[in-house]
Amino acid sequence: MTRSAAFFDLDKTIIAKSSTLAFSRPFFDGGLLNRRAVLRSAYAQFVFAVSGADHDQLEKMRGYLTQLVTGWDVDVVRQAVAETLHEIIDPLVYEEAVELVEHHRAAGRDVVIVSASGSEVVEPIGAMLGADHVIATTLVEQDGRYTGEIEFYAYAANKAVAMRELAEQRGYDLDECYAYSDSETDVPMLETVGHPFAVNPDRALRRAAETHGWPVLTFARPVALRRRIGLSRRARLAAAGVVASALVGVAASLVLRRRDR
Repeated sequence: MTRSAAFFDLDKTIIAKSSTLAFSRPFFDGGLLNRRAVLRSAYAQFVFAVSGADHDQLEKMRGYLTQLVTGWDVDVVRQAVAETLHEIIDPLVYEEAVELVEHHRAAGRDVVIVSASGSEVVEPIGAMLGADHVIATTLVEQDGRYTGEIEFYAYAANKAVAMRELAEQRGYDLDECYAYSDSETDVPMLETVGHPFAVNPDRALRRAAETHGWPVLTFARPVALRRRIGLSRRARLAAAGVVASALVGVAASLVLRRRDR
């Protein structure tokens, strides 16, 4: 059987902010950041939200962040993310993205998050969203601390390479796969699949979408994910109750007919 997947970029596609910069406050509380670094990340978050981040901005941000995390304790980072994950990320998730994730899962497709953010941040978010796989940047660790070197940078063409590798491993037919992203730097990611979508696109990606004839989606409704999941579960339980009642009614009817006979 042919398998397929839906590949989602994370920042400004599933959530409304940069996932890495969103954790600046917990990292500060954990003693990893000083006040100046927190203010700088807040400014970067503002620029990202207002105009998106182009290639040069992302490269500067990458250089700044890798230099910043050199020497950080890996366990402290993971603990800070785990303890504040729902508090920080929950309000930032687009309802439209959650609906798409649910749609693809219902259609039998795997859901894969593809992000340039670090795996320490992306993997817990992926687990929270119920993703099947995560492609993320991985940093080199030595003696429980980051060295400042990058093992794999999940950015631009590297995303497409990782997607093709995963497709080969999992048996995905990429022509039947879907991909969603907001940034022009993810054009290689979108070109890899048969069903690409531009989500909240920056100017360059909007032009590329027009050139290629890719659909453009607008996500604008952040929703508390736990509440959204809770409502969905209650709806499923209610539907299950209706089905169960119907089955009981049919069974009772059959018993009465047999008794009458």
